[in-house]
Amino acid sequence: MRRYCTRISRFKSVSDGFAFLVLLCLTAFSAAQDLTIYTEDWPPINFKTVNAIDGMAVDLVRALQSRIGVSQEIHLVPWARGYKAVLEEPNVMLFSVGRTPEREKLMRLLGPIAISDTVLYTRKGSAERLRSLRDGIYALPVGAYRSSIFVDVARKKGFQHIEQANSPQIEANMLLAGRFDMLVESSVAINQILKGIGHTSGEIEKVAVLDSLELYLAFSLNTSPEILNAWESALRAAKKDGSFQKIYQKWFPDEMPPMDVQRLGPADRL
Repeated sequence: MRRYCTRISRFKSVSDGFAFLVLLCLTAFSAAQDLTIYTEDWPPINFKTVNAIDGMAVDLVRALQSRIGVSQEIHLVPWARGYKAVLEEPNVMLFSVGRTPEREKLMRLLGPIAISDTVLYTRKGSAERLRSLRDGIYALPVGAYRSSIFVDVARKKGFQHIEQANSPQIEANMLLAGRFDMLVESSVAINQILKGIGHTSGEIEKVAVLDSLELYLAFSLNTSPEILNAWESALRAAKKDGSFQKIYQKWFPDEMPPMDVQRLGPADRL
């Protein structure tokens, strides 16, 4: 701000200085508006309804847009498409993205906006048998949402055969139909996924908790600093004044919202 004031002092009139400030604000607004936003169908975090897009993260993104003063459309696309865009295109935001050390090198992460467990599920009545296999369990096929963090977690835990489905709903149907005995999914998403295909959580049970998952807003590496700064400031303000907590507890009334704010990514431009 000091350098802007110094520049303004060089103008010949107050009107020239005011014009410069207006131009500066318009430039910053234009930069913040130049963002393409993608999400996926992954209830209850973000999902498609009959006529709109809804979810905890959708509510948060719209609240942050209001703070920033922008109104970009949120595009609901298959996960693989949104993930490819955030890796390859400038000024792209994708949500909600699970944090991993690998992704911290590939994109800018802002959050966390939610936390859940990554859980290995099976059909009701099968968990004890599967746990009794001990290390033999890793030779069995396990289902996971294609290109998702759940595929990565399954691999890191030692599963050798991973059946990847194009949507969480497809993978849940495959589990219940006996196509495989286990699937890896988020503890905060599984109930809504099952509800969306006409089933209930009573039809499955936990085999094991594999990991804890932090969810973030992800920005492409070459997103402009003006955009990143605007979204970070808005998220910090929302967590400070309580509006973030209200959104979180609307969707997850029994969970504690994550209150810290981190901006992660390669250090060269952070």
